[in-house]
Amino acid sequence: MERPSLSEISTPARVAGAGEGVGRDELALAARNHGLPLEALRYEVTPAGLHYVLVHYDIPAAEEDGWRVSVGGRVRTPLDLGLTDLRSRPAVTRRVTMECAGNGRARLSPRPVSQPWLVEAVGTADWTGVPLRDVLAEAGVRTDAVEAVFTGADHGVERGVEQDYRRSLPLPVDADVLIAYAMNGRPLPPQHGFPLRLVVPGWYGMAHVKWLREITLVNAPFTGFQQTVAYRYRQNPEDPGTPVTRIAPRALLIPPGFPDFMSRTRVVRPGPVPLEGRAWSGYGPVVRVEVSTDGGLSWADAEVAPPGPDAGAWQAWRSAWTATPGSHTLLVRASDADGRSQPLEQPWNRGGFGNNTVQEVPVLCC
Repeated sequence: MERPSLSEISTPARVAGAGEGVGRDELALAARNHGLPLEALRYEVTPAGLHYVLVHYDIPAAEEDGWRVSVGGRVRTPLDLGLTDLRSRPAVTRRVTMECAGNGRARLSPRPVSQPWLVEAVGTADWTGVPLRDVLAEAGVRTDAVEAVFTGADHGVERGVEQDYRRSLPLPVDADVLIAYAMNGRPLPPQHGFPLRLVVPGWYGMAHVKWLREITLVNAPFTGFQQTVAYRYRQNPEDPGTPVTRIAPRALLIPPGFPDFMSRTRVVRPGPVPLEGRAWSGYGPVVRVEVSTDGGLSWADAEVAPPGPDAGAWQAWRSAWTATPGSHTLLVRASDADGRSQPLEQPWNRGGFGNNTVQEVPVLCC
């Protein structure tokens, strides 16, 4: 009897056919993972249970006692650190907005088949831990090291490749990158990487390796699956693509009024309706948020809160609208200090990454 192949259960990436609906496999992913309820944008710091979650494989069984993270490879002094070792160092807390690279995938046409996010794969938390740069300095980075590779304890198979989840960052790492052990003042929840995870402000969520077990410095660019196969902007399977890195600008509106159960169409009454939400970018502070209440025919500037002390955190914005009876489509878009702005039409790619097309919120005023 032939030995079965992993490729029998782990198929290549694909794009949905014309008219193909969301499949059972995508529904299963959507049930395992969850997004931020948009009304929770009212919280400056997202409660842990409302923060978006994406788990590639299984949530590993983890105990605080005995958990170690090793630092090795191209270093002068290899380290083996436990939770007590890390907590004995000066703690740093950073407020960071984290967004899944696939946020917006389900809005694309044709639709890449994967976790079917709309716009809700985001959250902002206060992460506490130790600066990665300090740990690497203690280990002593050798002059030929070019990247740090991070290995999580989550293990699975993807596109026929059995693997631990691994990602890398170029050296030197940004000063804000953390090895985090707490979220919103409490130990990391299991689904958010307990007991240790990486937090990389400004980068999409794939870089924030959870259940961190190993940090290995290498003298050549890392070519693992999650770096060179997954998380690439490509137009076709043969395209080598470009890497997914920093978060594209996005603004989201807290849906006004109250919703229909199935369609999520909002219902408001005639008269003044406050509009507010959050905006962020991994390339710099948001400097402009525009709102349209007529489906994009006209735009008006909203009031944008200045950036806070943590450059990686979202900013609040607000505007006002006088609703009149009838159907309306509300749109919102952000522009950042780097000159990037949200597009009105989808920036399609085969993986469904970085789709920051403007949000549309249907509203019925009656």
